[in-house]
Amino acid sequence: MRRIRSRILACLLAVATVAVAGPALSPVAVAEPGDVVVDESFDGTALPDGWRPVAGQWQVTGGRLVNTEPGSLSRITFGSHLRDFRAEATIRFESVNNTSRWAGLVLDTDPSGAVPWSQAIMRSASTASNGVEFAGRTEGNTWNVTNAGAAPYDAGTGRDIRVAIEVHGSRATWSFDGQTVLTSTQVRRSTDGVLGLIADGARISVDDVKVTELEPLPVTQPDGALPLTVAHRGYSSVAPENTLAAVEAGIRAGSEYVEIDAQTTADGVPVVMHDNTVDRTTDGTGDISKLTADHVTGLDAGSWFSPAFAGQRVPTLGEVLDLVKGSGSTLLLEVKGPETRAETGGILAEVTERGMSEQVLLQSFDERVLRDARELAPEIPLGLLRGTLDADPLATARDLGVVAYNPSSAALLTRPGTVATLNDAGIAVMPYTIDDAGTWARLAEIGVDAVITNKAGEHFGWRQRAGQDTPAKPAVSLVAPADGAQLRRYSTAVVAVDARDADTVTVTLDGEPVEAGAPLDLRGLAAGEHKLTAVAEGPGGTAETSTTFDLVVDVTGVRVLVAEAGIAAHDTATILRHLDEGRWRLAEQAVRKAGFTDEQEAVILADIRTLSRR
Repeated sequence: MRRIRSRILACLLAVATVAVAGPALSPVAVAEPGDVVVDESFDGTALPDGWRPVAGQWQVTGGRLVNTEPGSLSRITFGSHLRDFRAEATIRFESVNNTSRWAGLVLDTDPSGAVPWSQAIMRSASTASNGVEFAGRTEGNTWNVTNAGAAPYDAGTGRDIRVAIEVHGSRATWSFDGQTVLTSTQVRRSTDGVLGLIADGARISVDDVKVTELEPLPVTQPDGALPLTVAHRGYSSVAPENTLAAVEAGIRAGSEYVEIDAQTTADGVPVVMHDNTVDRTTDGTGDISKLTADHVTGLDAGSWFSPAFAGQRVPTLGEVLDLVKGSGSTLLLEVKGPETRAETGGILAEVTERGMSEQVLLQSFDERVLRDARELAPEIPLGLLRGTLDADPLATARDLGVVAYNPSSAALLTRPGTVATLNDAGIAVMPYTIDDAGTWARLAEIGVDAVITNKAGEHFGWRQRAGQDTPAKPAVSLVAPADGAQLRRYSTAVVAVDARDADTVTVTLDGEPVEAGAPLDLRGLAAGEHKLTAVAEGPGGTAETSTTFDLVVDVTGVRVLVAEAGIAAHDTATILRHLDEGRWRLAEQAVRKAGFTDEQEAVILADIRTLSRR
């Protein structure tokens, strides 16, 4: 039986151990596991073949690779695409603009250096709380730091540091002079990205670059590892299940897996929904198998959960795959039975056409679906869902050719020894659906590999706390309104906050307190940009995040303000007529003569003046 390790290192190492995550191997990578594919000591005077400066100037001098423009971002790419590898380099800061400047390895980038890319870097002041990082440059040319930590001592200047990053799909481990300092489950990957070196605000020299291809890691967790997080129907406790919003929230929460349900419409399009009918989670009715894809995907799948998610549509499987592709999460794709062989083939095609066979684990209660999937796309790993345990789970798993056996937690806890039996055969166990910490702990004790939960963020935080002697730092995000949203006077907007490891969460709008979960008063706000800030406080410290939204003025919004103000009917009619005909000055005069409160009048007049200037 497995035992929970109390040390943080065991938990960190555990996070980087799932083989099915990450993109498919590019055909250009011909090395075998164990092969050294790059071994460069810069003994010549020219850049090695295939090394391509894509930002700044790079040259070989004195037996080392040196960037010669330290004032800006410098990058050089090399190598070929690998999914599982160990990249090592001896890096020395020769000079830095300041101690927060950094350098390191690029783990996945287009050979041209175009965004996006993923990197593992260290600062010269590497003992800072963000002295080492996993991060990425996004398509929008912004930074996304996914993981940060401290090294045992400062890299400083003039000191060689042996940097080693071990990567398996979207999971990676950061080694600083032989000491593991950080892990990540959120390394963004592509299907053809190569490696590189990077420096910002620093002049560096590099020696002894070595890249070794590695064996893929097994789907099972090592002994003592805490269970990975599976976001059930996306992060379904903070966003409407099986929507793009829920899937994205699950990814952002750090879930190693995001689980969804797929079934096929009458016209053969796989869509994402749990029930066979659309009745429970949309504004429509009917059996999915008898409705067209255009009809199903046009339904509102968010309003039932909260007005904040009004307009979230039923997504196609393709849309979810596009969202998950390259992220740090594997898609746990449940195929709802019964599906015909052709329908199962259509679902598989959505996966294989995107090159995502290694970033998807397909599961089903329906054995026919699994047998068809194994024949049609044997490269996609499979999982069996069970409400109760088979008499011989291992024999059943082997017969179906699955890599994961996923029963209900209640059934599994009646025969906990099943986990060890399956794990010894290389078959993972991922029970469903558990939302309480007590059961998480019990399942960890018997050694399950992952936990399917509606509370993905909470489970991820529980894992961190379970491996730490000190309280985890709180984490907080503003789910809604979305950052950059454009709202109107007549919009419905609810403040939705996701917080972990926090005792209190305070939300302010433009510095004034507002209540999380309550609708925003868009009638009384001034037009223009507004800032929401959420602050989470807990035993481990304080976390803060902010988003902005724009309150946009239009004629409909002003009409709503006038109609809802409760003034005399003839005044209302007069003002609305002037608004509809664009007579702004007359509308202003009519507003001043009507019986609005001072606050109402100020907002309406300001909106009318905004309209008049267009």
